[in-house]
Amino acid sequence: MLNHDYLGPMDELGDDRFDLLYPPEIRELSPRHWTPVSVARRAAEFLVPTPGTRVLDIGCGPGKFCIVGALTTQGQFTGIEQRERLCGLARQAIADSGAPNAVIIHGNAMDLDFSLFDNFYLFNPFEENLFTTQCIDSTVDLTQALYQRYTEFVASQLAMAPKGTRLVTYCGDCEEVPHGYRCEECVLDEKLKFWVKQRS
Repeated sequence: MLNHDYLGPMDELGDDRFDLLYPPEIRELSPRHWTPVSVARRAAEFLVPTPGTRVLDIGCGPGKFCIVGALTTQGQFTGIEQRERLCGLARQAIADSGAPNAVIIHGNAMDLDFSLFDNFYLFNPFEENLFTTQCIDSTVDLTQALYQRYTEFVASQLAMAPKGTRLVTYCGDCEEVPHGYRCEECVLDEKLKFWVKQRS
């Protein structure tokens, strides 16, 4: 069992060491499906401008972004994930890492009240529905219709968020980002984008 002391200073932590929190088959998926530590640190710093900021990670997988965010900021991180096994692994990793203020919900984002959160993180959460040959597993339905449905739902929820809401997107076409959000910065060949809602 690993712990926060084993992980060491977060500013020196790489993905190979962090991913030892997970079993081998989950580590193998990390390069494609889980947020890199360096990206998670940068995103969390932007998403938590003040202590206690509530951040939602949609499609959090094994909780990597939430754990890094909770270890490096004073924000409150919630991840929602449909796959029950990944939720269990995320909760165990939170316990093993000693991450404060990180919670994982097993469920569908469409059943969640987005108004409970201040800011949002999206690592292309619905891409699997378009590229089913590179999916995590076969435990959830994956279709292009679901991609459209989920994307439109998240866009509608973000559209109702108040002015000043912050959003970070990593990879993807950003179809979940509605009008009214301005991209403040793009890095990593425009894969990582920082958004702030300017108007309704």
